[in-house]
Amino acid sequence: MLCGMTLASRLPDAPASGDYAHDFALVDVETSGLVPRRDRVLSVAVITVGPDGEQTGEFSTLVNPGCDPGPVEVHGLTPDVLAGAPTFEQVAGRIGAMLQDRVLVAHNAQFDYDFLAHEFARARMWLPVSQRLCTLALNRQVDPPTDDMKLGTLAAHYGVPQQRAHDALDDTRVLAGVLRASLREAARLDLPLPLVSCPPRAESQFTPSPPKTPCAYRNPGRLTPGGPLQQGMKVAITGETARARAELVGRAVAAGLNMMTSVSRHTSVLVTNDAASASAKARRALAEGVPVVDEPTFLRLLDDVRPGTAHVGTTPRPAPAAAPTTAPSTTAPSATDPTTPPPVTAPATGQVPVTETPVAVPSPRRPEPSPRAAGTPLAGHRVLVLGGVHAQAAAARVRVVELGGSAAINLSASVTDVVLLPGGEKDRRMKRIGALELPVHEPRWLDAPTTADLPSAAFRSQEPRVLPRGGVVDLPMPQAGPAPEWYVTAGWSPRSDCAIDVVAFLLDEDEQVAFDEDFVFYGAPENPAGTVRLLTGGPAEQTIALDLASLPPATRKVVVAAAVDGAATFGTVGAIQIGAAPGSSGAPVARATLDAATTERTLLLAEIYRRGPLWRLRAVGQGYDHGLDVLARGYGVDVAG
Repeated sequence: MLCGMTLASRLPDAPASGDYAHDFALVDVETSGLVPRRDRVLSVAVITVGPDGEQTGEFSTLVNPGCDPGPVEVHGLTPDVLAGAPTFEQVAGRIGAMLQDRVLVAHNAQFDYDFLAHEFARARMWLPVSQRLCTLALNRQVDPPTDDMKLGTLAAHYGVPQQRAHDALDDTRVLAGVLRASLREAARLDLPLPLVSCPPRAESQFTPSPPKTPCAYRNPGRLTPGGPLQQGMKVAITGETARARAELVGRAVAAGLNMMTSVSRHTSVLVTNDAASASAKARRALAEGVPVVDEPTFLRLLDDVRPGTAHVGTTPRPAPAAAPTTAPSTTAPSATDPTTPPPVTAPATGQVPVTETPVAVPSPRRPEPSPRAAGTPLAGHRVLVLGGVHAQAAAARVRVVELGGSAAINLSASVTDVVLLPGGEKDRRMKRIGALELPVHEPRWLDAPTTADLPSAAFRSQEPRVLPRGGVVDLPMPQAGPAPEWYVTAGWSPRSDCAIDVVAFLLDEDEQVAFDEDFVFYGAPENPAGTVRLLTGGPAEQTIALDLASLPPATRKVVVAAAVDGAATFGTVGAIQIGAAPGSSGAPVARATLDAATTERTLLLAEIYRRGPLWRLRAVGQGYDHGLDVLARGYGVDVAG
């Protein structure tokens, strides 16, 4: 079905000047699945809007993907319905012309952008988008009092009619109304638009390599002199080999060994025919005291690999038939031991982390806002602290949390109070705060705050749990049905003098990355299995998406960290806020504001770790003076240079 261009009435109340006026191309796609590199676009709709808010064009079409359309019960697009539709290649030119020189707008924009990028690549064309705007990220900044950030929920909040959910054209028309209202709120709050630069992407740059099969066995430790190999041992190879490297790796994996691309203190053995090699792996092995064997010795040891200890929940492959009785195990105690909470750990970089006592959180949802309990006079309040030196501001935000409130890092629609520290009166946001008539308090107000009761409309029915540094919360999983992806979003005050990079490390029971591809960062925003992804919502927001239900048992923990790019420190950046939510637009179950760092350039934000059958999230807030490269090496990632 092809729909021609139509003109519609001007979008009322849309800011038509300054930073909010752009040529927009509003987009929605319906797809056969959720993985852009694998699944296909089934329908696409584009509405173009000028800087004055006037709609200038509209186009929608079904797309024949040439494959199974996936969840028909969600989008209603059966193979028969799609059979007569054009292929994406046949409509790519028209879509590209509408996107050219415009800001792409979508709800969860990275999803639509990535699917379009893959479809354009398959058509051997470039996606002509240089900037995108996510209305989901924009509304996370605005923070309206809605239970979640779904398009339908925001449409209801802003009074935008919705007729047919999961219809690309209707969703795009709804998106236009949500964008209009969101821009109006952003202008009212004087919030910068979270525009994301979109450099051209070649197909090879966003097609991850095939995933490595996780090793089914725990690492038993290092190879002893004259002793046998044991399943689960971590083995690295460096330098030239007589046999093809692929053959050596294949035989080792078949025997149950864990083949690594780098060397760390947990490597069991390094294989090299040049013991004096100057390679990075050989130098690291020498520094860490890792045993070294040559290729003939390794081949001989492969003939007699002893059985190993399987990861919890893993069905191991049988040991080789010739293997004798299991040797004594040197495996460490299980990380799932329910009697011992996992500690806040850090890479071996010479610094001792500050271990926080976990604060158990019995429920991820706050009760209804009835009379405030003793000791929580700020329950339901969101307090913005302005001014002061970093230590003063950090102490004030900690006090807000102690009093049951939530510490804001930016002005938003949910801010209820402002605390003014010395120099805060010069903050550019004070003019806007005055216009919004928000209560402004002196620092001593935090000694014994008195507040008026908030109207019930200011409360969400599912307020996120506010975690202090070291606080812990269970991540609920459904009893039936598919488990959601969990989104851990980090946000900060927009800055023009430096950039912040959010990264994730997938760690095994040795607190090490099993292979380099399980380090997710801006240069590799997805691990090969697609279970952990980095998403960018704007220059002051990045998200780690985790498919926890699909992580292999060998992955015991995911560490989310942030690093300052350049010479700046977190003392100048200020507080980082993290939130955890099921799904991209789900209601957050927990939120924490982390600002203990001063001179540090890297900051551990959160740990998501297994605890028996559950996954838990801990707000960490531990900083280090070194850069991201040192942090990565401490977790066993082979960083060039």
